[in-house]
Amino acid sequence: MEATPPPTIRVVAAVVERDGRYLITQRRPTAVLPLLWEFPGGKVEAGETDAAALKREVQHRLAVDIDVGQLISFVSHPYEKYVVDLYLYECRLAGAEPAPAASNVHAFKWVSSTDFEQYPFTPADEASMNKLLGVGP
Repeated sequence: MEATPPPTIRVVAAVVERDGRYLITQRRPTAVLPLLWEFPGGKVEAGETDAAALKREVQHRLAVDIDVGQLISFVSHPYEKYVVDLYLYECRLAGAEPAPAASNVHAFKWVSSTDFEQYPFTPADEASMNKLLGVGP
């Protein structure tokens, strides 16, 4: 009997750059992959476009609006019980800066790409970052 393939989860993330720094968020201690860093975003719900999901997730997590630009990277990363298809989009803030009190993440920071190695990223985000920066496999 053939094993059932693990479910695939479509995830979108925003690459928001400002003055050479990128907006990254830290997962909550109670989340899956607790306290790891990632680009802000989340799961695409059934019937939802990537852009709509990205706007909803970033609004939920950081209480800010974004303009969604073009797709810049895609990676598929297998985890133990599922596969994450991660789509990274170039985005920009459409208004106010994120405020710590309004955020639904453990923390967020603006960091330069040269400082990424100081932050433990989720495996899917790490793979997409390496692809973006042209390093690794």
